[in-house]
Amino acid sequence: MMKKSGLVLVSLIGLVALLFVCGCTTTEQPASTPEANVQTTESAPVTQSTADFYRVGIDAAYQPFSMVGPDGKATGFDVDSMKWIAKDQGFEVEFIPIAWDGIIPALQASKIDLVYAGMTITDERKEKVNFSKPYWTVNQMVVVKEGSPITLDQVKNGSVIIGTQRGCTAAIWIDENLVNKSLMSAANLKLYDNTPLAVDDLVSGRIDAVMYDSTVMNDIIAGKPVAKIGMVETNEDFGIAVRKDDTELLEKLNAGLDKLMASPDWEALKQKYKME
Repeated sequence: MMKKSGLVLVSLIGLVALLFVCGCTTTEQPASTPEANVQTTESAPVTQSTADFYRVGIDAAYQPFSMVGPDGKATGFDVDSMKWIAKDQGFEVEFIPIAWDGIIPALQASKIDLVYAGMTITDERKEKVNFSKPYWTVNQMVVVKEGSPITLDQVKNGSVIIGTQRGCTAAIWIDENLVNKSLMSAANLKLYDNTPLAVDDLVSGRIDAVMYDSTVMNDIIAGKPVAKIGMVETNEDFGIAVRKDDTELLEKLNAGLDKLMASPDWEALKQKYKME
């Protein structure tokens, strides 16, 4: 049996230890992700959307529409357009780069509030999201390695290995018009996380051709031993995507787009990013 004095001493030691532990406890903050660090508001980053703040999903390697520089800042035609619209409509935005094949699921899961990143308006996508009015039209450019004898007809009849970005409309076109019609083996459609990776494989000789959005391809192939061999006419309209129930946000975006496209700033942005 312990003596009373010893009992008191043990109790005091326990109390001091408890106070010491309480004084050293801190709340661990979760590590930030590269996505969360890309933001353009002057204030501290906001993590939850409000009526005055929206998270914009972008493609980090979709120049000249959207890209993220080494400094972590988002730039591009769509990014600058979004900033203009946000200022005009009285709200703030944060730009969050997301892998393209997961960008609509991220929107549906409320991880972002809209997608402004050269997204083609398609019937399949309209079943999942609502789109703004169109703001740009593109076709699909096809490129090959410099000096290659491959022709556009060979690409269209499915007799070559074609690379493109996973989830993009070029991939959809190839799948629907070549693979599903048994003109090309599914194994000859090579999908990449982004198109610059596909162009790298083209230069290395691992694939025969790359197909991608015409406006964007010019920037991707600049300075590389790659040649254009023609276009696949798809006449795709780009729009800003929002969740089905975000009607108020969609109205703001359409109103802002109307003003921007009627403004001299629209032509200035096109010149800045060499869009035409």
